[in-house]
Amino acid sequence: MKTVDYKVAVYTGDLVGATTLNNVYIKLVGTDGESQRKWLIGLKGAAAFIKGQVSTFTVSCPTSLGKLVLIQLDKQRLPLIPEDSWFPAKVEVESPGGDTYKFPIYRWITDSEVHHFREGTALRVFEDNNHLGAYSREKELKQRSEDYCWDVYVEGIPHCIKVDNPLDLPTEVRFSFTKNTEFAFTASTGLAELNLKGLAASQESWSNIDDINRVFWCKQTALSDYVQEHWKEDDFFGYQFLNGVNPMLIRRCSVLPSNFPVTNDMVFPNHRFNLAQEMKNGNIFLCDYKRLDGVKTSIINEKKQYLMAPLVLLHKTPNDKLMPIAIQLKQTASDDNPIFLPTDSEYDWLTAKIFVRSAEFSEHQLNVHLLRTHLLAEAFAVSLLRNIPMVHPLYKLLIPHTRYTLQINYLARLRLISETGVFTKFTASGGEGMLNILRRSLSSMTYRSLCIPEDIADRGLKTVPNFYYRDDGLRLWKIIHRFVQGILEHYYKNDTEVQKDSELQKWIGDIFEHGFLSQPGTGIPQRFTTVPELVKFVTMVIFTGSCQHAAVNSGQYDYGGWMPNTPTSLQQPPPTKKGTTNEATMLKTFPDVNTTAQGMATLWLLSKQSSDFVPLGQYPEEHFTEQIPCQLIKDFQAELKTLSSEIKERNSALEIKYTYMDPAEVENSVAI
Repeated sequence: MKTVDYKVAVYTGDLVGATTLNNVYIKLVGTDGESQRKWLIGLKGAAAFIKGQVSTFTVSCPTSLGKLVLIQLDKQRLPLIPEDSWFPAKVEVESPGGDTYKFPIYRWITDSEVHHFREGTALRVFEDNNHLGAYSREKELKQRSEDYCWDVYVEGIPHCIKVDNPLDLPTEVRFSFTKNTEFAFTASTGLAELNLKGLAASQESWSNIDDINRVFWCKQTALSDYVQEHWKEDDFFGYQFLNGVNPMLIRRCSVLPSNFPVTNDMVFPNHRFNLAQEMKNGNIFLCDYKRLDGVKTSIINEKKQYLMAPLVLLHKTPNDKLMPIAIQLKQTASDDNPIFLPTDSEYDWLTAKIFVRSAEFSEHQLNVHLLRTHLLAEAFAVSLLRNIPMVHPLYKLLIPHTRYTLQINYLARLRLISETGVFTKFTASGGEGMLNILRRSLSSMTYRSLCIPEDIADRGLKTVPNFYYRDDGLRLWKIIHRFVQGILEHYYKNDTEVQKDSELQKWIGDIFEHGFLSQPGTGIPQRFTTVPELVKFVTMVIFTGSCQHAAVNSGQYDYGGWMPNTPTSLQQPPPTKKGTTNEATMLKTFPDVNTTAQGMATLWLLSKQSSDFVPLGQYPEEHFTEQIPCQLIKDFQAELKTLSSEIKERNSALEIKYTYMDPAEVENSVAI
């Protein structure tokens, strides 16, 4: 009897452990029928499904199956051979009529159950009229809702995924073997070296600034060396507010805060400039650490720690340098809270800057880094994985930008901010203070502040010179926005289609509820009503998990490796009057040796790029199969490559190179 033959190509992923020696079976399902369940055995035998292999088979049917809708895959172990894990990347099926159907998988199959995978053409829920496809979709989302459950780590901060250990995570979102191995090695070798030097356990104070080099160990970078040499200089202190790891606090100042009584004679004693006029001219800037005010500090080595909530005034000089001109270390103006000035004694002024840099550590790590990238990226990812099926265009667009995020955040909660975590034990804001800062930060967060064009405008920073975070970030935002707009407008032809996509609405609804705790004041949409609104939000999601995270994460060791530039804690109160500081009081104020060592080792770990790093815009997993989205991806990659070249060319002329938002150095996701 004549049969209809379908040619099946099975691609096994090129990952460690992707091979299976089990028997693999497939069933093809089309609009006009389905094939018999077929054992995929061929000339390659047991080698058909080894790492990186492509194997071809023939599935014969009595009649045409019509348009292929889905495939069913399962694997069954052989006697005496244990059940293993298999990572199929994709399956391609060529019909007798010459049509090719692509089935993206990129999932670990660890059991003997039957798994359904839809054909790769992206579909919104209201387009899915095939009852088999709809059934498959419902089954997938039901399983996902069980695999990805929300949990409350602590009240008042974004919710997270519910797991007790990394092995509870679904296999497809865990670290790769490479990532696991390298992360563990980096973490262990850093502290091992410090232990060998007797530094990780020493509770002594620093007796000499040069002794800190003992902890600065063999892990210097070109920029960390520069920081060590220039950390005392005012222009470098000001530069870091623009291009260091926290470019998010500085804003133009047109009116002085009432609790910061700076006078013209204080900051411009030679009357070369006038403070009121310079504010009017847009040359005065403010950094206000008010979120840290009154925070309960920790006890380290049985000693009370200190964390201030400073106000810093800066002046853009005619030669385009941003120079600090006044520092007040506490929020309430009083006689015992002097305003420190560059004209003060060397150690009065330096001590004031050290207290600012220590406050900067807590503001950066908790608000700018942990909350605004890691925790938000997790909320975006959990909602995506719970609510959006693999066949949906939003899933295909965003899944590469969730890689490793759930596991790295689990590890952060376990090793950094838990009761025994490094942050809790070795920073001034660890413990109760940390949680209060996170709560305050979330309650004051706005949607506009997460969108760099609006954030830069709102902070009055459009024309500040030498602001490379802004320059590179705005260009990246535009490139990502064009890409997202092209993809989404390909699938959503009008606003009505957005409004009636129930899965899309569930995604944003979950984010509003679990990511932003249903706070309407944030400005986060509770549902989408227009295509442009959707495009903007998805642009923000991608930018946050890739570009913004790179900007606030990658330079942590560069700027914090030399502890005096970014102390994790300080163990003396700030001076209450001028003329009481010297080198000895500065050294006594710095964190102890073990606190320094723990902080530096942690920053090294959090800054180290993995060898399986995937840069922005590179998509090893081919979720999109249609021509137009695939072309849009190529255009996106080309724009990123051009920007990367232009950033490298600019950096070649800079004394301090700004590399953190070079697309070649930006990871696709929050993965470290």
